[in-house]
Amino acid sequence: MPFGLCNAPATFQRCMTSIFPDLIEDTVERCEETNLVLNWEKCHFMVREGIVLGHKISEKGIEVDQAKIEVMSQLAPPKTVKDVRSFLGHAGFYRRFIKDFSKIARPLTRILCKETEFLFDE
Repeated sequence: MPFGLCNAPATFQRCMTSIFPDLIEDTVERCEETNLVLNWEKCHFMVREGIVLGHKISEKGIEVDQAKIEVMSQLAPPKTVKDVRSFLGHAGFYRRFIKDFSKIARPLTRILCKETEFLFDE
């Protein structure tokens, strides 16, 4: 690969396109043959970027979906242990993008221990 890993996604895509030129058409035909209904509003073909399983996939690689971050930033402060657990679940989904996530989340994680008193004030 001439320019290293930065060109890997494009090279892989060209390779897949040459190996499976009729893949999209065959896939749609098989769905129709088996009465599998596709939601065309959710189907995207031949795009440069898109949201896949909560992540933005583009030429740059895998990134955080900004819409999800916006939702998380609007969450009310946790008032119960259940709220803390829920927030950690949301934040943990993107842990690969947050440097030292476990260190940052440790104070909240400690709240989840049974013997810890829940005190959350401003």
